Amino acid sequence: MAKYRNSLPQLSDKLFLTDGGLETTLIFHDGLDLPYFAAFDLLKTVEGTLHIKNYYRKYADIALVNETGFLLESPTWRANADWGKQMGYSETALHVMNQLAIDVLHDLRDELETENTPMVISGCIGPRDDGYNPSEFMSVSEAKQYHSAQIISFAESRADMISAMTICYVEEAVGIVQVAKQHNMPVVISFTVETDGNLPSGQPLKDAIETVDKQTNMGPVYYMINCAHPEHFEDKLDSDQSWLSRIKGIRANASTKSHAELDESEVLDDGDPYELGQSYRAFKNNLKQMNVFGGCCGTDHRHIESICHATVG
Repeated sequence: MAKYRNSLPQLSDKLFLTDGGLETTLIFHDGLDLPYFAAFDLLKTVEGTLHIKNYYRKYADIALVNETGFLLESPTWRANADWGKQMGYSETALHVMNQLAIDVLHDLRDELETENTPMVISGCIGPRDDGYNPSEFMSVSEAKQYHSAQIISFAESRADMISAMTICYVEEAVGIVQVAKQHNMPVVISFTVETDGNLPSGQPLKDAIETVDKQTNMGPVYYMINCAHPEHFEDKLDSDQSWLSRIKGIRANASTKSHAELDESEVLDDGDPYELGQSYRAFKNNLKQMNVFGGCCGTDHRHIESICHATVG
């Protein structure tokens, strides 16, 4: 049974941390092979599952020491039909892997959670196409059909919520939200933006959030921004407009490089953990409702520690 599905504790003002850049850490720091950036593939072996658990423990320890909450985001960003098919996974096999990912996080929560560090389990959904530069854009109905299988897998699991990460355009977001609502799953939409602060589709972040809210009757429990450096979007968040109250979390990249530059890079740009933490401090000071903080590409436990120390209290 899901523990927090009907009462997400991060909807309070308590600080919640997440992990960092899962895939970049596993590839560049741990030397693992992740086909198509698919971390869930590690769960098919005992050794791979242990590696995933140890990865999350490192971040959970930061939350435990600082008595913040912690968001356990499942390693299933690529566990959908098109990406799974390229790795030889059938629809049934993907269902098993999505639920296994939640079970692994449930075991970790049983092991680590304390009264002062509640741990929420989130089923992570990634985009159908490239997370930076989609070649095709689905309609809302196509997005609903495509993402239904993974959402149902999470709804039938012990996941507390769903997070759709690195979403590039509104129609995909709306489709995900509509299906999640049909299955009574709290859902978070996390958009990515380019260096100009707009979505890869070209739509301004403000318009994207307002459009999704309008078409889903305020369906997402909140929004996040991920897979972009703070300098790419900080000027968009420096105001008192009402739409900004819907953004509750950030999972930024370590690097200031554009998505195109990151795609071409063969080495990891891990940026400056201290400076990243100070950017998060500024976000928290400007937007008091923000309390879900983690990292994306290039970030690791050093960045999350810096973010925590800059924002806790």
